[in-house]
Amino acid sequence: MEKGKTTIAGFDIGGAHLKVTRAENGRIVQAVSITTPLWQGLDHLDAGLREAAPVYAGTDINAFTMTGELSDVFASREAGVAGLLERIATHFPGGEKLVYAGRSGFVRMNEAAGLANDIASANWHATASLVAKLAGEALFVDMGSTTTDLIPVSGGAVTGQGYTDAERLLSGELVYTGFTRTFLFGVASSAPVRGRLTPLMNEYFASMADAHRILGVLDEKDDKHVSADGQAKTIAGSTARIARMVGRDAADLEPEEWRTVARWFSEQQLRLVHDAAFRAAGNLAADAPIVGAGTGRRQLRRLAERMERRFIDFADLIPVDDAVRGEASSAAPASAVALLAGMQQA
Repeated sequence: MEKGKTTIAGFDIGGAHLKVTRAENGRIVQAVSITTPLWQGLDHLDAGLREAAPVYAGTDINAFTMTGELSDVFASREAGVAGLLERIATHFPGGEKLVYAGRSGFVRMNEAAGLANDIASANWHATASLVAKLAGEALFVDMGSTTTDLIPVSGGAVTGQGYTDAERLLSGELVYTGFTRTFLFGVASSAPVRGRLTPLMNEYFASMADAHRILGVLDEKDDKHVSADGQAKTIAGSTARIARMVGRDAADLEPEEWRTVARWFSEQQLRLVHDAAFRAAGNLAADAPIVGAGTGRRQLRRLAERMERRFIDFADLIPVDDAVRGEASSAAPASAVALLAGMQQA
């Protein structure tokens, strides 16, 4: 990489969102997350890249990481990596392009095709590696819209047990629960309604976004996908959707009673993450902090309180303009590859 290249764009190509950041002189100055439901077709990625163009216009280097290869538009992870690399080559025919290959580091496009297993879903590794460099020892936790990564870092390195999705699911370092898109029956099989534990209907009637909206802790810009019934993203709409989960209508209970039900789902999600965090943090020092990133940082602050560990927002750890702190943390892997690529060439 040539010296003097100081403007770098970071891209995290996910199955549901495209996240893009811009780093100038080692500092994140722009960040954006765009809805890109790849399962509906790769044209959504094309549209997302066009929408994000102002963020990466005129950059010296474009650095990429991905999880979108998991989308069922692809027959396999390897095919997915190849398909996304082809899309990258099409949209960025010139200029310097780097692909994050996890344990293999950054590679150029001509090397990437042979490293599909390292590139696939390595976005967590990028962020954890940056946290390791900046924090030394910590439990890094990133709760996004769909998943939660829990990665111990120590001695300036990633020290997790797993690398692939399958390995990380087994180790508890990947928990498939997120702040907005997760189905409610993905965190609980029943809910208390007027003192009686009621089994849930196993239908996609509502999501965690509905529970967090009712509780007043959802930033609406983080809920970028349509609701389960396609209806309004309001407290009334969310209440109607959650009511269906327990076989009721919204009018059957008082608003505060529905808040109790919503609180139950948020609590059940936190318990899933808490259990995994105990395993992931097992070898860390008692005073090692939790570094939290993603749209679910509110849940992660609660996690830190329960584990009696100091909480550090990812945005407080990295060099970032105040105006984009929230977006830079929500788009942590895109921020990470932009900053890591800059460190590599410095």
